[in-house]
Amino acid sequence: MLALLPAVVQAQDVPTDPGASALSVLPALIAIGAALVFRQVVAALFAGVWVGAWLVTGDAALGWFTGLLQTIDTYIIAALTDPDRVSIIVFSLMIGGLVGVIQKNGGTRGIVNAVVSWANTAQRGQLTTAVLGCLVFFDDYANSLIVGGTMRPITDKLRISREKLAYLVDSTAAPIACLAFVTTWIGYEVGLIGEAIAQIDGLDLSAYGVFLNSIPHLYYPILALLFVYAVAVTRRDFGPMLTAERRARQTGQLYRPSSAIETDAGDGHLLEPPADAPARIVNAALPILVLVGGVLVGLWWTGRAAVLESGEALTLQNIIGEANSYTSLLWASLLGVIVAVGLSVGQRILTLEQALDAWYHGARSILLAAVILVLAWALSEVNSALGTAAFLTDLMTGNVAPGFLPALIAVLAAFTAFATGSSWGTMGILMPLVVPLTWGVMVAEGSTGDLSILYAAVAAVLAGAVWGDHCSPISDTTILSSLASQCDHVDHVRTQLPYALLVGGVAWLLCALPVGFGVPWWVMLPVSAVLLVVILRMVGQRVDDVPEVVEA
Repeated sequence: MLALLPAVVQAQDVPTDPGASALSVLPALIAIGAALVFRQVVAALFAGVWVGAWLVTGDAALGWFTGLLQTIDTYIIAALTDPDRVSIIVFSLMIGGLVGVIQKNGGTRGIVNAVVSWANTAQRGQLTTAVLGCLVFFDDYANSLIVGGTMRPITDKLRISREKLAYLVDSTAAPIACLAFVTTWIGYEVGLIGEAIAQIDGLDLSAYGVFLNSIPHLYYPILALLFVYAVAVTRRDFGPMLTAERRARQTGQLYRPSSAIETDAGDGHLLEPPADAPARIVNAALPILVLVGGVLVGLWWTGRAAVLESGEALTLQNIIGEANSYTSLLWASLLGVIVAVGLSVGQRILTLEQALDAWYHGARSILLAAVILVLAWALSEVNSALGTAAFLTDLMTGNVAPGFLPALIAVLAAFTAFATGSSWGTMGILMPLVVPLTWGVMVAEGSTGDLSILYAAVAAVLAGAVWGDHCSPISDTTILSSLASQCDHVDHVRTQLPYALLVGGVAWLLCALPVGFGVPWWVMLPVSAVLLVVILRMVGQRVDDVPEVVEA
């Protein structure tokens, strides 16, 4: 494609006015196409930035080379000169480091021990796994490793199949990290939303506020979590999962004979607590409470100061709307890390060197996400220079009703995440395009007074990315769930896929489409949840406990 580009560029001038040419969408198409073909999100995003920089130069002959150099000295550097963007990266690294410290000091093990003592039947074992998957909400990677590794001996004793354990781990990790207010995902998501909003002239919205308002529209993550609990409580399964569960319960074979069981959990051993470390829940709970409370106090403090300065009414809505979320996140993450390190060193569980080393290894897990985020910002700069959003708005105005946008966006995000195996990469590629596009269509249709479509469109990117990620055999979190649960990866994908497709289909048909045309989300979400339970009871079959196995 790159070889053909000079001829294309010669054929028509590179647009300098927003929306002047169809070439303005080429960088995004290159990024999506390369991600689908090569399954390397970093390379795909870089290719998109490179092609976009080439187009901006307007030089068909030498622009490929000057554009290559400008990817780093112009667009990537520009992506890092905004203080808010740097704040997001620093916050994400701080949260990753915090997760590392509370893993190393035994705090997460304390949470686990407090939960698992109740699990003495297959039903309770599944419920405990689901609850633990929601309690370890702050990071999906940590969730998969901690919950899968901790619950595996317990679920093995209860004759719960490895396929079911991998499903419970995978289907709680990303959904809860996507929904919770303070996670390693939040900085990434808020950063993308903020960058997308910044492209729109005259739209002054808080990125964090948009994220909070999008949460009720995260239909797939919400329903995926509810379905996990429905499966655990009813003890019903269907499809390949039913076969796996009956095999495990009746024969004691926890995984398919001759299956390939993976046991390599990467660098997880680096954050294993010392052998004599006490498993105290306070060592995890207190830093997390400080983190969450710090964000809330920071939002109130910065928002109140801004409202008082502006002279507006001192209402909760105005305070949250005017709050500086970036500053609040930085303050809270710093305090959380200090408390975690202080608890570790003060109780002599870790030396200062060990605590800082744990912070480093935890922060290192965020580096790839930071690279993806910077490249996504750079691609956004290129799209802005080419007028991509304006062109797409002109193209879709009059052709697509605003109500259809959330459903269409969810399908596009799910397909991209399925093919690339990266929910974060999907968000990085689509968010800078989706928000300006949605706003442009809303302006053209005269529907800017109701922001619910905008919130639903943002949520569609996030939820669609998680949906596709759950279905994808090359997803990083899906692979990690297989590793942590010591389950054959193909078996995990094969047994989880029917559940993910069912939940995603219901979320799309009964939530994304109707809500886009004005039906309240608080009506359709309960209806969808009830329908999923009814389908489970009609299609699923009971998998009973084995009495001699579940005795205390």
